[in-house]
Amino acid sequence: MKIIPTELPGILMIEPRVFGDSRGFFLETFQVERYAAAGIRGPFVQDNLSRSAKGTIRGLHFQEPRAQGKLVQVLRGTVWDVAVDVRKGSPHFGSWVGFELSEENRRQLWIPPGFAHGFCVLSEVADFFYKCTDFYVPENEATVRWDDPALGIRWPFVQSPLISEKDRTARTLTDAQALPVYQP
Repeated sequence: MKIIPTELPGILMIEPRVFGDSRGFFLETFQVERYAAAGIRGPFVQDNLSRSAKGTIRGLHFQEPRAQGKLVQVLRGTVWDVAVDVRKGSPHFGSWVGFELSEENRRQLWIPPGFAHGFCVLSEVADFFYKCTDFYVPENEATVRWDDPALGIRWPFVQSPLISEKDRTARTLTDAQALPVYQP
């Protein structure tokens, strides 16, 4: 596998080795020793799978306390995936990165604890899989507005996205409560 650091320290793009022939392909989606050597440490305690229709935006979500690290990938379709540093005191507070993840490029993105995460679906449907380093705790979940003007995230589309009520009524990062604290 190839580990590619991004402009936002801590966020890593993973390009797995793909072995293909006329029958199809094989790739390793996780191996604890190789991922730990790359700085991606668990333990991973929960796996999640979501299916979303074209034009859906999910996010920007995080948990505090019990922040979750997430190893994300697309099993079907294509998404624009975004991570935002929401750690109080971080030199990169409010900075974001975005990448296309798809069943074709088979890339994964590592999003460490302390970052908000979201994605929008570019294909007709997308199956989005992620491993988490802590359990989902509904009362600890927080959401930052996907269209927070202070963040300036350049989503690939803006016409009538499909958004949950929770995401529609989310606060801006400036108004968010219970942000994680940066620990160098």
